[in-house]
Amino acid sequence: MSKHHVSARINGEPTEFLCEPQLTLLDVLRDELHLTGSKEGCSSGDCGACSVIVDGRLVCSCLMLAAEAEGCAVETIEGMAHGHDLHPLQQKFLEHAALQCGFCTPGLLIAAKALLDRNPNPTETEARYWLAGNLCRCTGYDKVIRAVLDAAAELRAE
Repeated sequence: MSKHHVSARINGEPTEFLCEPQLTLLDVLRDELHLTGSKEGCSSGDCGACSVIVDGRLVCSCLMLAAEAEGCAVETIEGMAHGHDLHPLQQKFLEHAALQCGFCTPGLLIAAKALLDRNPNPTETEARYWLAGNLCRCTGYDKVIRAVLDAAAELRAE
């Protein structure tokens, strides 16, 4: 089996990699590029732990072949903060204690970012609907929703 050469922008940086045709974007992110924030939870697109943003769309990286990332812009959790400066969503998750074990947190943060990129003023119902694809076994979702709505308000004020 021949490997595919893929050129993409990952977290704003031009990136090239070789991958087997059957490898998922999640496989390459974690195993080849050592971006381990995206987690493998279900491998079927049901839990949201592997969420990334590809060309502005929220994607389960476990369902996307790595070769399909050719020419795409991919955003992972590693690209949210700028050095020691947390993204407002990350800061609000901390302030609202919207995380516990942390396994689902990267996926929730990426999904929330995708929401706020698309809709900077979501209602609570819209936020709950948007994040419904992200499963968390440790928290109630109320703190997560409060953090997202608080971050949205802060981002609109900037």
